[in-house]
Amino acid sequence: METTLIILKPDAVQRGLMGRIISRFEEKGLQIVGAKMTKISQELAAKHYKDHQGKPFYDGLVKFMTSSPVLVLAVRGVGAITISRNLMGATFGSKAAAGTIRGDFGVSNSFNLIHGSDSPEAAERELGLFFAQGEVQSFDRPGDAWVYDMSGGKAE
Repeated sequence: METTLIILKPDAVQRGLMGRIISRFEEKGLQIVGAKMTKISQELAAKHYKDHQGKPFYDGLVKFMTSSPVLVLAVRGVGAITISRNLMGATFGSKAAAGTIRGDFGVSNSFNLIHGSDSPEAAERELGLFFAQGEVQSFDRPGDAWVYDMSGGKAE
């Protein structure tokens, strides 16, 4: 099982899309194992977006991400990172395919509703930025027997 960080950005929160977006992950079979509404500080934004420092869009990105509350999620499942990124769609809403979160709810190339970790290493680092020890839960869901085929001894 992989756990990934998902951030519902200020535009998703302000537009009242949180429930609809979370439903996409749950309907796919992924498990929400952590959730927290927070307002990202300048310091946290700088840590989270450190790889983008110095790029032309950095200042605007930090201003946007610190402008309003966000909802941070820890999402778990087999292949959760790839599945989540596929659910999100292309970075820019104007280019995202219908059926994806950005494709269905976004048109802006600046406000793109959602962030998801892009690798296991990024997920581990990002989860550590937003969740303290003990805030990401582990619990069994009986319904997982209908999400994953376990007949071969491992989740498929």
